[in-house]
Amino acid sequence: MKLVMASTWQKTQEFYNWVLESGDPRTDPWPLVHSPLPVTLLFASYLFVVALGPFYMRRRKPLKLRGLLIAYNLTMMTLSSYMFYEFLATSILDDYSYLCQPVDYSQSELGMRMARVCWWFFFSKVIELLDTVFFILRKKQDQVTFLHVYHHGTMLFNWWSGVKYVPGGQAFFIGMLNSFVHIFMYGYYALASLGPQMHRYLWWKRYLTIMQLCQFVAIAAHSSYNLFTECPFPDGFNAAVFLYILSLIALFLHFYYRTYIRGKQEKLT
Repeated sequence: MKLVMASTWQKTQEFYNWVLESGDPRTDPWPLVHSPLPVTLLFASYLFVVALGPFYMRRRKPLKLRGLLIAYNLTMMTLSSYMFYEFLATSILDDYSYLCQPVDYSQSELGMRMARVCWWFFFSKVIELLDTVFFILRKKQDQVTFLHVYHHGTMLFNWWSGVKYVPGGQAFFIGMLNSFVHIFMYGYYALASLGPQMHRYLWWKRYLTIMQLCQFVAIAAHSSYNLFTECPFPDGFNAAVFLYILSLIALFLHFYYRTYIRGKQEKLT
């Protein structure tokens, strides 16, 4: 038994060392990239807040946070615009293929520019954990769904892996599309945070969900295409992206049906 435990521990150590040492040396020194432990601690803290936050707020009045929310949403909208521009401009300047693009691991100006915007995209997923914190502090617990927590938590690890091992290449397409969608998403949230008088201008929430679904379908098609073609980008990452995106499509379709189809039918009856 002791030999089995010792062997398992040794294999775990070897795997952890491989995780640390096999990443892209260019991004390895950047904040939160070298080891998965900081991101894991962030995720654990996030789950702690999700689990205990509502209990803490149970006997407290919801916080309004209007000024903070306006500033936060406008900041995220600006960051999303910057990242979309960087993904798009760098891919065009470096003549990226939208069908098959390996990672440029060189120290070239454009290679480093793409790696940097990939890091910023990963870091934006760290910042976006505040979405959930704000919902809890405002006692909007109905917004903290499984879909919400699953999406925020998994994107954190997905993009840590992306920046650690493949900061660029095919991955740029995901970051570019997601940043574009988030310009509109945080624009919507910024308008909503201005107060009830803005509700008549927020009729397009349904179309925002459709835009998110179209994004996922495009990413699924993009990643699956490279599973059946010869492309010097790791198949493991394309397969992982494809399976993950399928889970998001299923969850968002369920959300769309529950909110915009079944919800509308229930109002009519």
